[in-house]
Amino acid sequence: MSKRDNPRLKQREEEKRAKREKYLQAKERRESRGRSGQETGRAKPSRPSRVEKEYAPREVRTFRGYNDDGDGKREAFSEGNPNLIIGRNPVMEAVKSGRTIDKILMQKDGEGSIRKIASLARERGLLIQYVDRVALDRLTQSHAHQGIAAYVSAYSYCEITDILQRAKDRGEAPFVILLDGLEDPHNLGAIMRTADAVGAHGIVIPNRRAVGLTETVAKASAGAIEYIPVARVANMTAAIDELKKEGLWIGACDMDGQEYYQAELSGPLGLVVGSEGQGVSRLVRENCDFILSIPMVGRISSLNASNAAAILMYEVFRQRTEK
Repeated sequence: MSKRDNPRLKQREEEKRAKREKYLQAKERRESRGRSGQETGRAKPSRPSRVEKEYAPREVRTFRGYNDDGDGKREAFSEGNPNLIIGRNPVMEAVKSGRTIDKILMQKDGEGSIRKIASLARERGLLIQYVDRVALDRLTQSHAHQGIAAYVSAYSYCEITDILQRAKDRGEAPFVILLDGLEDPHNLGAIMRTADAVGAHGIVIPNRRAVGLTETVAKASAGAIEYIPVARVANMTAAIDELKKEGLWIGACDMDGQEYYQAELSGPLGLVVGSEGQGVSRLVRENCDFILSIPMVGRISSLNASNAAAILMYEVFRQRTEK
């Protein structure tokens, strides 16, 4: 039996045609209502009907178009993720303007202006990841991405010097939290919340293989993201060296170290907390001045990253308060 004579295939084709006809009819009715509304002075309906939502093509349903911020620039974005901009011109302008970009996703076989964007992004030290077009379609839920998309930060970052200046303005010894490869946004948000509570002056995170300042982090921080400055660096060991030159002692939370309550933590301090699975990386550990451990007597040999950070931060707070 040929495909043309297959009754199941015929039935599927008929169902597709019927759904498409329903969608077109609903769209035509909506447009006619809009025209009649303009003639009688009534407002045109702003929302599509239920039938349109059900049978509209994916790109019609999910691509919301362009966000105009009033300065003449238009930025394409995806309905599923407001931190994801799509399209060649929007991404190009974001790179040119110096906006904080977490990652650029490019189609593997992209041509034309995509190569120009890639060259400019490399000059600015931005992270580029090459993916298949199917992956971009799935990520953006649209075919309007033109082979490129970029994750942008919902909140701005600062420099390490800004964090140190904050401590200087307060007349306090610097207290900085360094997060080595933390990937869970809920952990980052919880750490920001505790950092604000104990009076830490800022947080340092790497720009690769680590979570950035997303809406999930903002929600988990319960508003602390508005008050704790976060610096994003290309190299964590270089950041540690910079803090050491400013007189800070760097201690890492890891196993086989000095018990945290026996250490002197009241002076200028940088506290390093590792990732959820791997802990503090080898290079970062070797560049620290001392190691702090948290004693445990239960069967579980580790703590959640945000819990461990909270214990150490409050010990710093206790020692500083007593002094």
